[in-house]
Amino acid sequence: MSDPLDDIVHTYFEDLSVGQAATLGKTITEADLLLFAGVSGDTNPAHMDEEYAAGTRFKGRIAHGMLTGALISALFGTKLPGPGCIYKSQALRFKAPVRIGDTVRVKAEVIDLDANKKSAVFRTTATVGGKLVVDGEATLMVPSRD
Repeated sequence: MSDPLDDIVHTYFEDLSVGQAATLGKTITEADLLLFAGVSGDTNPAHMDEEYAAGTRFKGRIAHGMLTGALISALFGTKLPGPGCIYKSQALRFKAPVRIGDTVRVKAEVIDLDANKKSAVFRTTATVGGKLVVDGEATLMVPSRD
């Protein structure tokens, strides 16, 4: 059985370049919503109660928006740039709902680098079946070899 830590990638600031990108995918489950609600305290019935959610504009339960945001954070912490990076900011624009059973694919692409601050700006996106569900931009501090 493989060790999940074997999949973690570590990229130093000096190894980043504009256009470099990484992706991560996850299928959203009932357990994900329950666990996220427990950790965050967000028990909004739009996420937790099918009867309530059926009466909303979405006609059913939707995943927490920040659950998708957390997948972007996971991508940064494990794929690009990897361990040691620290968020400075993240803007998210929610375009469409994510539902239980949807496979969300998040992507981060380097769009700017600041060598003096050892920080990188990324365009962040999340899609379901090729449809954009979240669009945003993040700035991270990235470890240097120095």
